Amino acid sequence: MLKFKKLTFLIALTVLVSCNEYQKVLNNGTASDQYKMAVKLYETKKFAKALRLFEKITPAYRGKPQMERIQFMVAQSNFNIKSYSLAGYYFDRFTKNYPKSSKKEEAAFLSAYSYKLASPTFSTDPTDTNKALEAFQNFINTYPDSDKLEEANKHFKDLRYRLQKKYFEIAKTYYRTADFDMRNYRAAIQAFDNLLGDFLGSEFKEEALYYRFKAAHDFVLKSTVRRKPERVENAVAAYEKLLRNFPETQYKEEVKEMLERMKDEKVKAEEILAKREELTNTQK
Repeated sequence: MLKFKKLTFLIALTVLVSCNEYQKVLNNGTASDQYKMAVKLYETKKFAKALRLFEKITPAYRGKPQMERIQFMVAQSNFNIKSYSLAGYYFDRFTKNYPKSSKKEEAAFLSAYSYKLASPTFSTDPTDTNKALEAFQNFINTYPDSDKLEEANKHFKDLRYRLQKKYFEIAKTYYRTADFDMRNYRAAIQAFDNLLGDFLGSEFKEEALYYRFKAAHDFVLKSTVRRKPERVENAVAAYEKLLRNFPETQYKEEVKEMLERMKDEKVKAEEILAKREELTNTQK
């Protein structure tokens, strides 16, 4: 028991001395002392503390040979404490500041990978996803013989799917809320058109074309008599596009029924409009 207490005391004392030494160097140490301690902390995986020192010494080492190493360690430290957006930024800046560095390829890959990790799986904000896609595309183009090429391609495909999924879910949300706000039918139709235009070989193409037609169909049914005929034309075009791309679509029977329903609505609307026009002419 006594030995345990003594050991605990020694550990606590060591930690206290270490903390005091760190604060002393951080606040009053020379740039050289701060650099040495920052590297030591980095190598012992104390990245948050190392970062504070790296930030402190950056002005003193700007333009000096050590700066290349400092910038890489700053990027790597941010990566290791899971500040992925910052890591992506610093790795990217490293590749631009040190184009001849032996670590440029590694930094380029880690920049893209950091942005991917910063990107929420299916968030509505695609900012980091787009940065990651662009960074991986640049890496693939710049380093076609890299050992990381296969992994980079895999990440690129995953991100592309992720981005499509985001836009697909946004479009579906517009459609699902259109019962409460008819303007969302237009928004849904436009969102599906954007998805299909931006991702020509989309994994969601069949579903997107189906929902695009469904939104146009429902918009017809809820439109005024005067608006129905013109909106039927838009819906028919969406139907034809679905069947043209997917002749044996899983939705074939359903969309055929929807098409017939719309045609009936168009006939009824045109009959009502004709009667109204006839009545108006009679009253003149």
